[in-house]
Amino acid sequence: MDTPIPNDLGAFWMPFSANRQFKAAPRLLTGAKDMHYRSANGRKILDGTAGLWCVNAGHGRPEITKAIQDQAGEMDYAPPFQMGHPKAFELAARLTAMAPDPLNHAFFTNSGSEAVDTALKIALAYHSRSGAPGRRRLIGRARGYHGAGFGGISVGGISPNRTNFGGLLPEVDHLAHTHNLEQNAFSRGQPDWGGHLAEELNDLVALHGPGAIAAVIVEPMAGSTGVLVPPKGYLERLRAICDAHGILLIFDEVITGFGRLGASFAAARFGVTPDIMTLAKGLTNAAVPMGAVLVSGEIFDTFMDGPDNIIELFHGYTYSSHPLACAAGLATLALYEKENLFERAASLESYWQSAVHGLQGLENVIDIRDIGLTAGIEMAPRDGAPGMRGYEALVACFEAGALVRVTGDTIALSPPLIIAETQIDELLTIVASAIENIS
Repeated sequence: MDTPIPNDLGAFWMPFSANRQFKAAPRLLTGAKDMHYRSANGRKILDGTAGLWCVNAGHGRPEITKAIQDQAGEMDYAPPFQMGHPKAFELAARLTAMAPDPLNHAFFTNSGSEAVDTALKIALAYHSRSGAPGRRRLIGRARGYHGAGFGGISVGGISPNRTNFGGLLPEVDHLAHTHNLEQNAFSRGQPDWGGHLAEELNDLVALHGPGAIAAVIVEPMAGSTGVLVPPKGYLERLRAICDAHGILLIFDEVITGFGRLGASFAAARFGVTPDIMTLAKGLTNAAVPMGAVLVSGEIFDTFMDGPDNIIELFHGYTYSSHPLACAAGLATLALYEKENLFERAASLESYWQSAVHGLQGLENVIDIRDIGLTAGIEMAPRDGAPGMRGYEALVACFEAGALVRVTGDTIALSPPLIIAETQIDELLTIVASAIENIS
């Protein structure tokens, strides 16, 4: 039986959406299980994006659902200021045990955007507390996405996210992005060219002085801008430059965490450990909103001085470490471990890579990028209508039974880690057909 479609869509101002376009021809989802959504007219829609890079263990997992239900019956809410509940401490311990040393403390937020703003505040406060209050400058990267808060869009580098919002944070610079079609088109995994671009950080150090920069924040793999894979040696060089000048390195792993790249975190995949790491999305399999910031012991210990009754960091949220989110997080981490989903993603990477690069040669496809269980399929923009091919691909895939994400004219894929090889074939067949039918 078809699910009734609401006859008035006007009240909801949809985020990051072309509202008028959507409401003229809505794509409503009414159910989800494992690898599929269900549309309002009862069709199965293969999830090629893990929702929004976040449902890593697949939809409707009963272990997570039960954990949330049980926690709601036991205690629906506990204040996080000057109080605590056991699952918050348990989840922090589980998270930090997964993370590379020395990231052994966790601060909980409600989203990736809040995690980024928290990380930036911690970085600034750390330098102030450690005797370097002049370190106020923050360095982001062009085409970077770090959420929708004022801190995140300040260090972020996607122009439409910044337009109309004023001057944003002062003392912010940006490194160049690493995307280069001439040098790296159709690279498989990490491209060979581009590691030298990290040297731009040395130029900023020379410009502002070695004691002016507080932190550098990058996504190890830039997802929202179209799957930009780090060139070989790039992250390693950023780490070395930060170490040489006392700059904190922040990895925004909201997308790359929890198996997306075939490892617990991108830091483990690339063998580069930041001083601060932001997390969200796959932390709770998106069942309950939650984010986290992991910090090194050195950073945490810097705040732990003065009288015992004094609050060390004047920052937090009403819903930090919400009991339902913590229950969902613990169940999710247990599910990842029980089903070896990170290892499963790694084992599928070669098959996935071959499948996505099989689209090379289709008309208008100018690049394909991949790493882990992610892929970016970039199409040439239509003259006078940039982004239109991407939108048409989104609609065509949905109508053919697959959910994809587009950014401009790039189709971004990031399926749940439970995807089967036959479903990879199905997804890429739908995507190929959509591209072939776009002029």
